Amino acid sequence: MVKITGHGVKSCDYDSARIPRGAEFKQDHEFAVYSAIACERNKVQILSVISPIFTTASNVLEIGSGTGQHAIYFAKKMPHLTWHTSDCQSYLDGIDTWTTIANLPNIKAPFELEVSTSPWPEMQVDAIFTANTVHCMHFQDVDNFIKGAARALKKQGSLVIFGPFNYNGMFSCESNALFDQCLKNNDLLSGIKHFEEINILAVKYGMQLVTDYEMPANNHILHFTKI
Repeated sequence: MVKITGHGVKSCDYDSARIPRGAEFKQDHEFAVYSAIACERNKVQILSVISPIFTTASNVLEIGSGTGQHAIYFAKKMPHLTWHTSDCQSYLDGIDTWTTIANLPNIKAPFELEVSTSPWPEMQVDAIFTANTVHCMHFQDVDNFIKGAARALKKQGSLVIFGPFNYNGMFSCESNALFDQCLKNNDLLSGIKHFEEINILAVKYGMQLVTDYEMPANNHILHFTKI
């Protein structure tokens, strides 16, 4: 996942799996481990979409695992999967703590992956999942993310992206416009991306859109497959 510059995304990152400075979180267990409240809000709805997509998958790589909460929940609900976690260096200890507490046999230890600066792992996976990361990236990082995902996916593999998107050059609601402005106040090159531009990049790197799922809180899941 790309590094978030300055002071992070702050509290305006209202539906993030990540823990930027000022984000809404709580401390769980007797350990200093942080819990992204948004993960608890969206995990059931996300699972309802990705579970059928991942039915025949064996290995899933998550980009930007954040706290690791999504990884734990999805790995527990889909025990046939091996779930690989990754993020920038500053998040790895937190992910490792969460996964240690969960003690699930099908979650792999987190490794560092920043989409524009880290070498991508030499692995071929059946699916790649990311939640609430694309709007934190610069557009060049999005390009590098989709290019790297295409290389890491097996043929017919799935790329699944959860988050808010613009359509036809417009915000889908006022709250997304306010969220976008909050992101740009912290990093001018970040912000909600246009669906059409994401789709163009996917086609550029050998993927095609399967389904665009509408999700709660003005979010979407984009499901692409490598052809």
